[in-house]
Amino acid sequence: MSPNGSDLPLSRRAAEGGTPTSRRPMRRKLQQALAAGLVLATATGCTSKDFPRLGMPTPVTDEAPRILSLWQGSWAAALAVGVLVWGLILWSVFFHRRARTKVEVPPQTRYNMPIEALYTVVPIIIIAVLFYFTARDETKLLETSKKPDHVVNVVGYQWSWGFNYVENVDGDTSTDRTGSKDLQAIPDRMAKGFPKGAEGVHEVGTPGERNPQNNNPGPTLWLPKGEKVQFILTSRDVIHSFWVVPFLMKQDVIPGHVNRFEVTPNKEGTFKGKCAELCGADHSRMLFNVKVVSPERYQKHLEDLAKKGQTGYIPAGTASTGGAKNAETNNP
Repeated sequence: MSPNGSDLPLSRRAAEGGTPTSRRPMRRKLQQALAAGLVLATATGCTSKDFPRLGMPTPVTDEAPRILSLWQGSWAAALAVGVLVWGLILWSVFFHRRARTKVEVPPQTRYNMPIEALYTVVPIIIIAVLFYFTARDETKLLETSKKPDHVVNVVGYQWSWGFNYVENVDGDTSTDRTGSKDLQAIPDRMAKGFPKGAEGVHEVGTPGERNPQNNNPGPTLWLPKGEKVQFILTSRDVIHSFWVVPFLMKQDVIPGHVNRFEVTPNKEGTFKGKCAELCGADHSRMLFNVKVVSPERYQKHLEDLAKKGQTGYIPAGTASTGGAKNAETNNP
């Protein structure tokens, strides 16, 4: 054996007072990993105003902040659980790692009832809390008015969108056309919210159409700022999904089943919309725009459509039959 013990194994050299094994490489790698994580967290291109939304666009309706709040709360809960789990893992790695001089198997813990009860009950509580807030907000978001300010029947079809503005454009109650066979797909309970004398105007979109202001593809749906709009969603063929991105909300457009929801736009501008349900070969072309304007300009647009001859309604889609047509009779 050499005088300084250089021919001993590293573990014995450390145990007998020799030079311990350097841990600098591991520390260096840990520092590099932390630096890389910091770069990834701060180099995403988000501004200080964007970061709190956690990837969500700026809300443009009165209802959207509720959705944003649920999104942020879910992320906060996930982050708290993640920090706890990561902390326990790192604590175990650093403080319960086997020493180089020990070769025995550490004590094993089996059938620890308090621990097993803990990791069963805690996830149930987490899921129950998330379920409560989701159900509460969903119920609020799907509330509808008996008499909304405006009603728009959104018609999905391969591969574009049509919009029936159920409005009394000319102000004459004797020109009502809400009994048209084109709107027979809409259940009676929803038709009760139609305004009197609504002869209506419509817009028919094509995939090749573009918005003249921003050149975005698809037809343009006009909405008034500050007034409640009820969307009645119908399909002519397959399942689509009506999604206006900054509304932070989308809903399926199902043949034979009519969905609806309401929003109150609070910001003027032109926003992007799209179909969020894979509906066939040209699904990616089912784009549209939403233009929010003043109520006066909205009314002028309806009158312009009437002057173009786009009065009445386009066929809403596949009608519900039997008991499904007027199901959920307790809804307003």
